[in-house]
Amino acid sequence: MNSKKGKTAVVDFQSLVVPINQCSKNEVIEKYRNHEADVGSCTVQVALLTQRIEQLKVHFAKNHKDNSSRRGMMRLISERKGLLAYLRKTNPGQYKALIGSLGLRK
Repeated sequence: MNSKKGKTAVVDFQSLVVPINQCSKNEVIEKYRNHEADVGSCTVQVALLTQRIEQLKVHFAKNHKDNSSRRGMMRLISERKGLLAYLRKTNPGQYKALIGSLGLRK
């Protein structure tokens, strides 16, 4: 009789969801910032959220049953949607340039 008592599965939590590393984050900030000291403008936030959402898409290709992370991704998508709506209302030219460079809308 095979008993499963005492056996534990080893899970590598580092490989489940990898956060954006500082190097790639700095590259995104450099590309989408408006001025020298800009680290939190609307365009930078949208670009960082898009990068994180793309990473989560890769994660869900392997882990399609991970619903708790899916909920987090939906929150990120909602946040990005709100920022894009604000940008579209306040600066339509910058909005069009941003969605063109990120490839968000057709």
